Amino acid sequence: MNSETINITILEDHQSIIDGYLYRLVPEKGFNINGVVRYGEDLLPMLRTTRCDVLILDLQVPTSATNSNSFPVLNNIPVIRTLFPDLVVLVISMHSQRVLIERLFEMGVKGFIFKDDNQAIENLDNVVVKLKNGGSYFSIGDYEKLKNLKSENAHPLLSARQMEALSLCVAFPDCSSEELANRLGVSSSTFRNLLSNAYSRLGVRTRVAAIAELQKLGIGPTGFNGQMF
Repeated sequence: MNSETINITILEDHQSIIDGYLYRLVPEKGFNINGVVRYGEDLLPMLRTTRCDVLILDLQVPTSATNSNSFPVLNNIPVIRTLFPDLVVLVISMHSQRVLIERLFEMGVKGFIFKDDNQAIENLDNVVVKLKNGGSYFSIGDYEKLKNLKSENAHPLLSARQMEALSLCVAFPDCSSEELANRLGVSSSTFRNLLSNAYSRLGVRTRVAAIAELQKLGIGPTGFNGQMF
């Protein structure tokens, strides 16, 4: 075990899972859990005020205490990586779709563990140390093998930017396209083009239908509450 203290921040909304991480990552082994947030919108403020070497996050958390829609993690990982280039991101999730995992890898995520991967969870301390020391870890094997996997059904793939745009639509269903474009940091016309191209690839015409299709593929956010226009 590395003698250097590893500072960890956790984004997870289930207390039992948080407790499990606290059990595995104890100070006696060189870990310091210096932040736990349950809502996505609390993550950046936490990272700005505390030191974090490794961020452990779930892909399915509420946006805020007043917005139970899924937090747009895909939209925020690039922001986090830009603001904190030395921070290591470890995703622990039930999502298992190749497309989603590829997007995460492309965004700079260094580790991905399935929540039901008991062996990886039992060795979480060693996984975190490996990531902090510049390594990578994936429950399903090396990325090179992942790239060669073929989907059982040949669905058109969305670009990372298209998936980010759709995830914002889910998280903030009452926002206009202009407001969502500002959140994504693009012009309104660019945002509309992202959605239009995403609809075309998915073979749908509306945001609601696009999100429903993503959910069928297992790569879209679940627990959506609200209407999209």
